[in-house]
Amino acid sequence: MIPLSHYLVLGSILFSISVIGIFLNRKNLIVLLMAIELMLLAVNMNFIAFSHYWNDPAGQIFVFFILTVAAAEAAIGLAILVVLFRNLSTINVEDLDQLKG
Repeated sequence: MIPLSHYLVLGSILFSISVIGIFLNRKNLIVLLMAIELMLLAVNMNFIAFSHYWNDPAGQIFVFFILTVAAAEAAIGLAILVVLFRNLSTINVEDLDQLKG
């Protein structure tokens, strides 16, 4: 059986990688969306680890709601990305100031 501390360390490593990815990459919108999704998955893994450790299914049920919101966020983010690419022919975050109206 894998101890709880291993799951928490892995979750914190994934969360740290996603925070570093957000701060280091401020140009590409796709990488920013992937870093946000990785952050949500790291939090979900911690919820599941604690839920299993305490024998309480509430954390696992909460993960289903988070995954639903994350899927909707990814769909909306990709739709915005497609519209931006059609209008500006680029997905750089620095070029988004042209959309001010």
